[in-house]
Amino acid sequence: MQRITIAKGDGIGPEIMDATLQIIKAAGAAIEIDEIEVGEKVYLSGNTSGIAKESWDVITKNKVFLKAPITTPQGGGYKSLNVTTRKFLGLYSNVRPCVSLYPFVATKHPKMDIVIIRENEEDLYAGIEHQQTDEVVQCLKIISRPGCEKIVRYAFEYAKQYGRKKVTCFTKDNIMKQSDGLFHKVFDEIGEEYPQIEKEHWIIDIGAAKMADTPEVFDVIVTLNLYGDVLSDIAAQIAGSVGLAGSANIGEECAMFEAIHGSAPRRAGLNMANPSGLLQGAVMMLNHIGQTAVASKVQNAWLKTLEDGIHTYDIYSEGNSKQKVGTKEFAEAIIANLGQKPSLLKAVSYENNDALVLPKYVKKTQAKKELVGHDVFVHWNGTDANELADKIKHIRSENAQLNMITNRGIKVWPEGFKETFCTDHWRCRFKTENGKTLTKMAILDLLHQFNSSGIDTIKTENLYYFDGVSGFSLGQGQ
Repeated sequence: MQRITIAKGDGIGPEIMDATLQIIKAAGAAIEIDEIEVGEKVYLSGNTSGIAKESWDVITKNKVFLKAPITTPQGGGYKSLNVTTRKFLGLYSNVRPCVSLYPFVATKHPKMDIVIIRENEEDLYAGIEHQQTDEVVQCLKIISRPGCEKIVRYAFEYAKQYGRKKVTCFTKDNIMKQSDGLFHKVFDEIGEEYPQIEKEHWIIDIGAAKMADTPEVFDVIVTLNLYGDVLSDIAAQIAGSVGLAGSANIGEECAMFEAIHGSAPRRAGLNMANPSGLLQGAVMMLNHIGQTAVASKVQNAWLKTLEDGIHTYDIYSEGNSKQKVGTKEFAEAIIANLGQKPSLLKAVSYENNDALVLPKYVKKTQAKKELVGHDVFVHWNGTDANELADKIKHIRSENAQLNMITNRGIKVWPEGFKETFCTDHWRCRFKTENGKTLTKMAILDLLHQFNSSGIDTIKTENLYYFDGVSGFSLGQGQ
């Protein structure tokens, strides 16, 4: 018997949760339930996180969390509970299967069968933002080697466990050579440990276009947080409907399972909502807790129900569907089909699949780190980079002097173009000659000289070599 935590959420959440629990219990799921309240009511009570401390205690005790969609109120500084939960519980892997159910669910891609494995904790979703000048806001993209290694290894282990033939990495490392470049590098390193699995890499823009056009050429896709968020919704939609897709969020200790769609408050209480997305999350939950026979039974009954043409309004179509039903009736039809298998759609058997257990990340030997320069970001309302350079060229410390000025990443001094549009946010790069090292006292001296010159410094970044390899990007146009 497995004790789990559930939250019925907002909008259609209570209806689809009741239907889901009814189905899996009828199939023989050996679960005990602790229910907590999260979402809109908790937010509006004054809790900006959308969840009480006592509820966290229940989740961390049970380790398994099945969550219906919630509503996050607009404005007011309310934080996304989904993002918060993933980070607090270390749920680093987001797993979203997107499978065509053609011809019973309309799609242009009848052979589609993709699993998107998305890094869940880092990237721009770190949510570190600052307004730095009147005209410029910054959002930091955080990519770590542990984050890359954990998600890439999970993708290969998932492919190995479920008999998948290929893992594809999506990045934008032709532009973000340091951050996305690290993800690609780790993918290549770990991929060497799985010679039996085909490996490939796509740049995210053309790769997304290829996936939308010809999804059948992909199998398992592993990617960073933002790309994975966008790709998985596209994949779910072109497979047939976002409303049919479930999601697993897996960590080293805890796991959360959910539908990928929202709370749809306009449909609440009307007995119209399709519970399939949350049911798919529950099937992944059953596999995760080792109740694989029950998971297979539920999945095959669901496939049989779709094959029988018993559909909720969102996937109902004349000539393809046979009966339009509500949430409760759809659940009852699945229960009636328990023990049966589809005849045209591919039946599943999860009995030989154990929960994935991955090794914990082991820190690497620390690299030799050399400070060779410093970027000073300044707020300056002028428009001519040459004028700014004239104001600061006298600033130098130890063997570091002005090397470059950029605006929004592109080099505007020396040899900038007058056609380049500039904001009030400038990066002034100071570098040493011939790779000589710099002291931290020299950086403080540089900042002191900026202050004495009346230039408003808003941010600084150290420039390092790691084991002799540059740890910073060039300016665009350098």
